[in-house]
Amino acid sequence: MIYKVFGDTIVMRLEKGEEIISAVTELCKEKAISAGSVSAIGAVDNVVLGLYKVKEKKYYSSEYKEEMEMTSLTGNISVKDNEPYLHFHANFGREDGSVVGGHLNKAVISATCEIIIHRINGVIGRKFDDEIGLNVIEFN
Repeated sequence: MIYKVFGDTIVMRLEKGEEIISAVTELCKEKAISAGSVSAIGAVDNVVLGLYKVKEKKYYSSEYKEEMEMTSLTGNISVKDNEPYLHFHANFGREDGSVVGGHLNKAVISATCEIIIHRINGVIGRKFDDEIGLNVIEFN
């Protein structure tokens, strides 16, 4: 992972074998980022996506072990229990032209990944919502 800070924006590059969630979490801890927005593109070869079913209050995961283009990643950074809390959704283009997407649980880089983080000055928290079964944004 390499990165450069430009005011409230951080441009980050991940290399082959690095994992997006763990790398961004590490950066958030290093730079004390407690709120922000994230976008990224890149190439991956090992992805786990989630789909949440509200009625069941349960995530269903699908794993993809194939080379794909990450055509879009969007998400946010907040804090839960004094730790970075990342909420990312992503779309991935497959060789046949189809696209898979969902809640991003894991993505291992196959070539490179370019990430832009816009830091928000302040803290965005998370709290568990019993009705829907998810950690939702909370403002302190």
